Amino acid sequence: MKIISAKNLILLGALSVASFSFQSCAEDWLDLRPEGRPTIGEVPVGGYEASAFGLYASLRTESGMSDFTYLWTHSIRADDNEKGSSPGDAATDGNVFNNFAYVATNGHIRNAWNGPYKIIFAANELINTATESGSTVEGTLVNIAEARAIRAYCYFQLRRDFGEVPINLKSIDVPADEIAPKNSIAEVDAQIISDLMAARDVLPVQWASAYRGRATKGMANSLLAKMYLLQRNWAKALEHSMDVINSGAYMLNPSYDAEFTKAGNNSSESIFEVQKTYDFATKYSNNYYESQGVRGSGVWDLGWGFNVPSEGLVAAYETGDLRKKTTILQSGGPDIYNTANLVLPAAPPLVQQYWNGKAYTLPSERQQYAENKNHWENIKLIRYADVLLMAAEAANELGQIGTATTYVNMIRTRAGLPATTATSQAAMREAIKHERRIEFAMESERFYDLVRWGDAPTVLAPYGYTDRNRYFPIPQDAIDKSQGVLVQNPNY
Repeated sequence: MKIISAKNLILLGALSVASFSFQSCAEDWLDLRPEGRPTIGEVPVGGYEASAFGLYASLRTESGMSDFTYLWTHSIRADDNEKGSSPGDAATDGNVFNNFAYVATNGHIRNAWNGPYKIIFAANELINTATESGSTVEGTLVNIAEARAIRAYCYFQLRRDFGEVPINLKSIDVPADEIAPKNSIAEVDAQIISDLMAARDVLPVQWASAYRGRATKGMANSLLAKMYLLQRNWAKALEHSMDVINSGAYMLNPSYDAEFTKAGNNSSESIFEVQKTYDFATKYSNNYYESQGVRGSGVWDLGWGFNVPSEGLVAAYETGDLRKKTTILQSGGPDIYNTANLVLPAAPPLVQQYWNGKAYTLPSERQQYAENKNHWENIKLIRYADVLLMAAEAANELGQIGTATTYVNMIRTRAGLPATTATSQAAMREAIKHERRIEFAMESERFYDLVRWGDAPTVLAPYGYTDRNRYFPIPQDAIDKSQGVLVQNPNY
């Protein structure tokens, strides 16, 4: 892959600026920023601005990063998520991911490998080309930092999904350059941390409103905290969580409901999101929410009906928890906001009791865009609520129960609940687990939390989970392409 740098952005009246990103496999128009339209002087323009924006676009467009595949590989494995749709629809994939029957030839697992690596290779090209240029222009240094942050995010996904994976930081000139042996988990972790530390030292705390959605210091610190939680390095996890909290750049959205609408895009709670640009003539979206919407007919035809809440999740809510009505839509029940007293049909048209409320579309939005399915809500990858609960978890493990209590109660207060009654470390640990389960329900965190807590063998055993299932098998295509350089994960 070779980059055509964009050293100058030219504004033509009210027209948006666009660029070609030339890739080895395709040539696509890419929007030049995560949200909205840029004008000269809004950002320190570096020599690799267009390529940096191409990385953000790839988070939305590469299969396995934030699409239908992402649901299968990140959500369906959890106890709180069911396949949904009709019994015969994607039944094979339902068996694979609901029942941990992974095979190395599965297409979704292949996408979960290829998608991150495609973005990693694009990030490598930007980083290597910009570094070799010797440029010290502020904008170029920021572009490098953005690329390192996104590369780290992709390696973080690979690390959680596959364990030992190849660290490949080369520019890809020929297909053979993509082949590399697996590195140890410790080496992968070290690379993620190195990229994030370098990025956070350069990235801004916030971007101008016209450029919301770009990687920030808060994004790097949040991902560092998540990385250190995986390692059970509580002190470092707390340190980086507190960096985000003390920055003053974020606050909880006062309304949990509003966080999961178009109005919640890039809210005060947003730390990192996949950006949608549905308001513009050139629409950038994907099928992430469409695939999860209520599968009905007429005005209730809101999506494909996949990734639905389990009965176990529904039963886990405390009485009076405001998050339940936001997260759980029930056939025959009101819509999330009780809009004009709308009530879902009893079975619209599938015999399905529950639906993912976080994929719901407001009637006013459906009218605005003249369609029912959700293509305009950003995909929330990291929210401030996550940082608060990471800080609580790390503080509790360090014996700082008072600090943990403060952050847990911030989450509970927004949910309309009384203060936690946990006073011991053990009780607080269980309280934090509960809050994470409910706060991030249907947001692809549950499976990974169960694994890192060591709870997966117990909670997921009824579904067929064994220790090998914490990681996917390496895709057979990748092993074949490497001609034996890549070695399959244990017990596959």
